[in-house]
Amino acid sequence: MNHEPLFLSSQVQTAKTYAVECHEQTNHTYDGQSYSVHLQMVYSYGCKYAYLLPENEIDAALAACWTHDTIEDTRQTYNDVKAACGEAVAEIVYALTNEKGKNRKERANEKYYNGIRNTPPAAFVKICDRLANVKYSKQKNSRMLDAYKKEFNAFKNELWLPGFKPMFDELSELLS
Repeated sequence: MNHEPLFLSSQVQTAKTYAVECHEQTNHTYDGQSYSVHLQMVYSYGCKYAYLLPENEIDAALAACWTHDTIEDTRQTYNDVKAACGEAVAEIVYALTNEKGKNRKERANEKYYNGIRNTPPAAFVKICDRLANVKYSKQKNSRMLDAYKKEFNAFKNELWLPGFKPMFDELSELLS
């Protein structure tokens, strides 16, 4: 079932346009394709699981599904995202921006996960992002699939909430 037409609010449409343009302007790609391939997958997961969120968080969460990598990957700032998409979206995107680090573990450290846990609905968007990455890695038989498998328990321990059980169930199934 495709839930996406239900969520085409002006905030989500603005975020989509902004994020796609930011990634195009910096020539940021996803496995040699337009980065919008990844953003669309994250957004699709957001639409699929939006029912898990309080209604007043859905628009910001879905807008953040599009914009979640803009600060980290496209030379945008918190204030750029805030001006384009509003403060709620900017807060989520900021929380999802990795720390400086020499490897994945350093970049996704305790401060990073604290920020996600303390910024609703950033954990929801992060899980949508991980679902999209795992699904894509599995489809392409990417070496990243092994990294996601190794990280799964720690990732789940950092972001587990009972309300996100259906998302973690799918993630577990994709990784099996």
